[in-house]
Amino acid sequence: MAISSFDCTKFETLLFNSFPLLRVNNHNNNNNIVKSTTTTSSKFSKSNRRRRDVFLRGLRCDASSPSQLPSVSGLDQLKTLGSDRYTKERSSIVVIGLSIHTAPVEMREKLAIPEAEWSRAIGELCNLNHIEEAAVLSTCNRMEIYVLALSQHRGVKEVTEWMSKTSGIPVSEICQHRFLLYNKDATQHLFEVSAGLDSLVLGEGQILAQVKQVVKVGQGVVGFGRNISGLFKHAITLGKRVRTETNIASGAVSVSSAAVELALMKLPEDSHASARMLVIGAGKMGKLVIKHLVAKGCTKIVVVNRSEERVAAICEEIKGADIIYKPLTEMLSSVSEADVVFTSTSSDTPLFLKDDIKNLPPVGPDVGEVRLFLDISVPRNVSSCVAEVEGARVYNVDDLKEVVAANKEDRLRKAMEAQTIITEESNVFEAWRDSLETVPTIKKLRAYAERIRGAELEKCLSKMGEDIPKKTARAVDDLSRGIVNKLLHGPMQHLRCDGSDSRTLSETLENMHALNRMFALETELAVIEQKIRAKQSQK
Repeated sequence: MAISSFDCTKFETLLFNSFPLLRVNNHNNNNNIVKSTTTTSSKFSKSNRRRRDVFLRGLRCDASSPSQLPSVSGLDQLKTLGSDRYTKERSSIVVIGLSIHTAPVEMREKLAIPEAEWSRAIGELCNLNHIEEAAVLSTCNRMEIYVLALSQHRGVKEVTEWMSKTSGIPVSEICQHRFLLYNKDATQHLFEVSAGLDSLVLGEGQILAQVKQVVKVGQGVVGFGRNISGLFKHAITLGKRVRTETNIASGAVSVSSAAVELALMKLPEDSHASARMLVIGAGKMGKLVIKHLVAKGCTKIVVVNRSEERVAAICEEIKGADIIYKPLTEMLSSVSEADVVFTSTSSDTPLFLKDDIKNLPPVGPDVGEVRLFLDISVPRNVSSCVAEVEGARVYNVDDLKEVVAANKEDRLRKAMEAQTIITEESNVFEAWRDSLETVPTIKKLRAYAERIRGAELEKCLSKMGEDIPKKTARAVDDLSRGIVNKLLHGPMQHLRCDGSDSRTLSETLENMHALNRMFALETELAVIEQKIRAKQSQK
């Protein structure tokens, strides 16, 4: 059906209001134009004007001449122009997170994603309209989602809604406790996390292992792309460097060691060696608890676990300790005989409720007449209602802040040393990421030169006749390749920005845009259009 002139006029008005880039002739509206991070809007005015004129010519059709309708529908052209909103900003690295610093454990345990489901979560996140790459870092202290977003605002909105859907927590409640960081701030945050600066215990070694696990799980997953995988790999390098060059790992460096320190702080000092210790769960966390207890002089330890083999292996590794194994069926009776109980299992439901503890025999006065429960699991193994029982005290991962506060001055000094390294590594990573901006232009420029070389070589060989020797043809081909490579060497050098020279990023990007204009490469627009159309085709 033909479009009337009146309809086209209204449609033009709608387009001008929806897409500020079409209003290139109205200088009063310059402030509404989406700004590029590397070029001013004036540099795009000519290309925008051409795009506008071509588009509007396709719309201005005669009502009496259906045959003159454009072959591409107005909706398709509108979608193409919609991608123009993204051409003026590079895809952003965004972290949407909740941590022990911002959200209570009750919320974090609902949001927690088991490692076995990280790959699935990455796939679901990358199916969102404005998310290109993703990674999940889910631990007992934090739930953080790292994404490469086509649009910051829309990407954050989609991820937050996804978190709400998977956890059952309302979006409004998540927004109250989440934190949002973009690009350099997101990079800085992950580097601080990897270095142990954002942990309850300074220099915690477990978080670096968990960051490594994100990379291990992400290998081969489509959505764990170049930008996000590069970020996490650099975070691992940074974490190792900080621990090597600073004294950040001295003292309590894990949640397990902090739990042991907290327990000993609550017990009378003269009871440390005689207190009856119970550890439920012999996994990584439980094993670390046992190691730290032995290191502090607590050698009488009962371990409750599903299998005896793992406990036997721990006994073999840790010499000089009296470690007794008990099966899960004897868990409650073991608690009745213990003064301090550490829980570190992967159970989805609490192991102990109020009714389980209230009838247990009291502990002796030599340990303060209080039975201590130190729950370092997320989800929690000990229900909060257990704290209502007289003679029982419950501490979870949030309570470990007390241990950290004891060494605040030392933590700040070590953090300052580590921050210097983080700043250096952040600059290196940003330079690497900035260099990715020029990769499409480099590829297109070389392809452009190769097309010209191939066409001219074919002309030359055809003029030389069909009986030209193969050796001669090969020499001419080599000559043409050599000329092209030497001509491209200079431009290619000025498109590379890896932080190894003093040339600034802005200068490199100016070179990129200049080459795009001179050779009509239009790399930026083409790449973004492909991304948008790929997302649309998935729906």
